[in-house]
Amino acid sequence: MTTFRAFGILAAAGAAALAFGAATFGPQAQAADSFTIGLSNGWVGSEWRTQMIEEAQAAAAAWKDRGVEVKLVIQSSDVDVQGQIAAVRNFINQGVNAIIINPNSPTAFDPIFAQAKARGILVVATDAEVSSKDAIYVGIDQKGWAMQSAEWLAKALGGKGGIVAINGVAGHPANQMRVDGYREVFAKHPDIKILNEANANWDEAQGQQTAQTLLATYPDLNGIWVQDGMAAGAWRAIAASGRKDIAATGEIRVDFLKAWKEGGYNSGASVNPPGVMASALNVTVLRLQGREFKDGVFGGVYGNAIYLPIPFIDNTNFDAVYESVKDKPAYHSVTSTVSVEDAGKFFK
Repeated sequence: MTTFRAFGILAAAGAAALAFGAATFGPQAQAADSFTIGLSNGWVGSEWRTQMIEEAQAAAAAWKDRGVEVKLVIQSSDVDVQGQIAAVRNFINQGVNAIIINPNSPTAFDPIFAQAKARGILVVATDAEVSSKDAIYVGIDQKGWAMQSAEWLAKALGGKGGIVAINGVAGHPANQMRVDGYREVFAKHPDIKILNEANANWDEAQGQQTAQTLLATYPDLNGIWVQDGMAAGAWRAIAASGRKDIAATGEIRVDFLKAWKEGGYNSGASVNPPGVMASALNVTVLRLQGREFKDGVFGGVYGNAIYLPIPFIDNTNFDAVYESVKDKPAYHSVTSTVSVEDAGKFFK
């Protein structure tokens, strides 16, 4: 158990939170000892996604100790939106009890999710929110994730300076929410200027190349806001430039944390835990058992989100986090999972 697994639950929903009961989206209560759940992962471009699936599999296996058989049917491959819709349709045709999806679009799944609801199938999105009222979301607030690290960068720069942003896949719902988040934060700091924004597709090598180009183009820049694994590449570019005065956001993988420690980086990183799908699975099984959600538990931009905590790493807590994961494989990401007991706190 890592330090960050101790971050249990409970991110409060806003005043506009909606009460989603059984009549809204839920299935009829199933037999409490056996469920089949389809997992849809429409992009496999990082080890983070692999870890996400592995942690969901571990969560399903752990339910056996509670006398509950959770069978997973997994679709994990690079597909476009239509390909992922086809995967969801296959799950429906197989008669699964629930579908957990890391979606490639916030809105395109509305019709197919309605079909799932009509068949009594619970749909739970994770990692990226969806607009469908026939689904719920269990995961972090991606906009809040970006705002947290952007606030750190603004503070690290003393509220002034020129920065660049290196983003993920253009058009991806989680990426867009993150862009909206950092823009909102930096707009509150008139002396911080966003010099450029570029996409590097959540790819470490592209992140390094993009950072090299931006460092050469803007030799006086003071900071870099960069997402996920691209941060490792960006920091290699910073090191190669010889610049010791740049602050930049970081990554949560073990290999990057080791580089952070050795290089003495001025960095901070919001944690988007791969355990979000495992957290969503624990919520899903409890719902399938017939539990009803508490009033006011949902919030978010679409009113159907259960937000999970977003741990943060910077130089104030770095040593404790590093000690908890330093013996993990290089590709392992700092993670957290909402336990069954904590997931139960969302229910009456």
